Amino acid sequence: MDLKTKDVAELLNISEKTVEKWIAEGKIPAYQIDQEYRFSPSEIEDWIMEQKLGVQFEPDRQEAGNMQYGLYRAINRGGVLDQLQGVNKQQIISQTMDYMAKNFELDAAVLTDLFLDRERMMSTALGHGIAVPHTRDFLIDTHFDVITVVYPKQPIEFGALDGEPVHTLFFLFASEDRHHLQLLAKLAHINVGERAREFFKSRPSKQELLDFIKRWEGSLSP
Repeated sequence: MDLKTKDVAELLNISEKTVEKWIAEGKIPAYQIDQEYRFSPSEIEDWIMEQKLGVQFEPDRQEAGNMQYGLYRAINRGGVLDQLQGVNKQQIISQTMDYMAKNFELDAAVLTDLFLDRERMMSTALGHGIAVPHTRDFLIDTHFDVITVVYPKQPIEFGALDGEPVHTLFFLFASEDRHHLQLLAKLAHINVGERAREFFKSRPSKQELLDFIKRWEGSLSP
């Protein structure tokens, strides 16, 4: 189901006026039905990824909801994998899917194919050494979201627009389309900040990462 202006504002944690401003300026994909704007979820996902090297989302402190600490909760459930031996994109994705299959009763081969198909469409690298591998064709069959953070032993080529190899990957598994877009937007947002990028590069432990993410998400709340 396509999104309304209010939906996009809530997903991106911004005001409806900001969304309307972006529409008027041609900065966000939208179309009109009966003089009301609508947004395709797949186009919004692609738009978020295309903004990865510079967009600065503007938190609207009037619109905090039940996803306020969604990124924190998802990483807490997914955990952190360090020193993965894979030397390329396919190997890292395959190894991570083996881990996910074991912990969440999923089919590793099917998930690997879905994630690789998404990479063929568009690299999920955000730039500055960060990537958010995900697929729009799969929702995890749970009532919660999961993000598994992966640190390869050596940075790997991921097709990033800035040409930098990837040292930190946030594998995203959402339970709902709305959560998928919101978590993706948060990861794109946090990657704008140099402090966060340097922190991720230090390969923080799960607890260090959770503490950082919790403080960051708390800064977006009223």
